[in-house]
Amino acid sequence: MSVTDLPTVNAILNGVAAALLATGFFLIRSGRREAHRRAMTAAFACSVLFLVSYLVYHAEVGSVRFQGTGTVRTVYLSILLTHTVLAAAVPFLAVVTLVLARRERFESHRRLARVTLPIWLYVSVTGVVIYLMLYRMGF
Repeated sequence: MSVTDLPTVNAILNGVAAALLATGFFLIRSGRREAHRRAMTAAFACSVLFLVSYLVYHAEVGSVRFQGTGTVRTVYLSILLTHTVLAAAVPFLAVVTLVLARRERFESHRRLARVTLPIWLYVSVTGVVIYLMLYRMGF
């Protein structure tokens, strides 16, 4: 594997994290607390691996400019802006949400998770969308 493979790895990690987040949500809604814990821990691990891989890639390659023009560029930049702003919050939100659960402060965990989950899920899904637009649209 080379550094040029990392964007694909990152997209896969984001996609898996999104699937695990959605799974974890449905598991807790069905009362399967232990399965929920495992799914959310796995989502956290995927996101940590993503962050390490992302940082390695951009340390080696730098930034990659989107080559599209016109409306597609506007759409890309809009998604990128919201993704980037929210992505900055995810590590903090995810860690605090996870710590609250580990300390069995479930009411606080539940309240924060209602904010954390949609943001984290949005960031994971838009991470895949950004990858597809940046590396697979053929500009």
